[in-house]
Amino acid sequence: MLKRIPVADACVGMFVQELCGSWMDHPFWKTRFLLDSEKDVQRLQASAIREVWIDTEKGLDVLGGESAIEVAASTEARLLAAEREPAAKPQTDLGDEMGRALKLCARSKERLASLFAEVRSGAPLDGPQLEAQVEDIGESLSRHPHALISLARLRAASDYHYLHALAVSALMIALARQMGLSEALVQEAGVAGLLHDIGEALMPAELLNSPGKLSRIDTTLLRDHPALGAETLTKQGFSAALVDVCLHHHEKPDGSGYPHRLQGEQIGLLAKMCAICDVYDALTSDRPYQKGLDPAEAMRRMAEWCPAQFDDGIFRAFVKALGIYPTGSLVRLESGRLGVVLEQHPQSLLTPKVKVFFSARSKAPIPQEVLDLSKLVGRERIIGREAEEEWGFRNLEELWSGERKGRNTLFG
Repeated sequence: MLKRIPVADACVGMFVQELCGSWMDHPFWKTRFLLDSEKDVQRLQASAIREVWIDTEKGLDVLGGESAIEVAASTEARLLAAEREPAAKPQTDLGDEMGRALKLCARSKERLASLFAEVRSGAPLDGPQLEAQVEDIGESLSRHPHALISLARLRAASDYHYLHALAVSALMIALARQMGLSEALVQEAGVAGLLHDIGEALMPAELLNSPGKLSRIDTTLLRDHPALGAETLTKQGFSAALVDVCLHHHEKPDGSGYPHRLQGEQIGLLAKMCAICDVYDALTSDRPYQKGLDPAEAMRRMAEWCPAQFDDGIFRAFVKALGIYPTGSLVRLESGRLGVVLEQHPQSLLTPKVKVFFSARSKAPIPQEVLDLSKLVGRERIIGREAEEEWGFRNLEELWSGERKGRNTLFG
């Protein structure tokens, strides 16, 4: 049986099924392993991880903790809480905006590669170009709130650092608009997304592109990137708010983040927002050392990590902006059909448009069909998330985007 417990309750003989946090939060090479030494227990308890899932059938149990059923119920309740707020309504068709978004990604890759090169050379950052970039992103999101955000996930792993900045900027703008922030703050949030990881441009390339788990020394070194970025932005005269996002987007409400272990209201609004956007894009993107998660699974895990790692209210607005089942999610319908989510419904997060293509019951392809679940209430509904790898599907992204994930030529 799976059970979620505080790391303080971990002991030798337990089997760790999952660490509740990102790879930067812990020193272990594997995410599933037997705690077979007191040294490993101490390393776990000294890390930024606050909770772990254990498998009591493979290792020791502990009194207390939360069962998988209890955690699932509270997680779903947190996601469903976003139903109470209105969502943005697209001005144009998803397919129409995909073409424009693809070109924007290609242009952005060149601009952001140049931006990182400027930082490495010590040259001043081009402020007007940053603002123009944010305006382009904002215009795309105004036409359709999900096209650019969804398409940016399809980058090759080698493009991660450049297009991560684009994706986080787009997510920040979408979130800021969902929260009803002023246009000035929306613009600042977009620029913050572009610059939040600018300190990584000063890190050794082999550190950023390592195909395996980093050593403890390398992880410690990489954790210097917020301070390096903040120092760069301060020297170049950027606003205190942008410097704060760069320095504190890895802080967590429970105080387990870095570099200053800030808690709750000590963390600025834009930094709290960036923490959510940064983690979501990291979880859903292919990296040199790991495959990205399905968008709906990433959203579920992040909901499970609230409120320790993310601000609850801001996360609820984030769910509303992207959906409980974001575009590109693989879902199972009550009829037994599998499909990918195409678009969100502005009034309900539970009734998106879904393209069905496979029968889970007969385990065979079926004719592709787009279903608007808002028109099928009482007859068809989503009953769960599915993992692409468990079904052996390949190039699932082509069903909703027309593009193939990871192609080196996708964004030029």
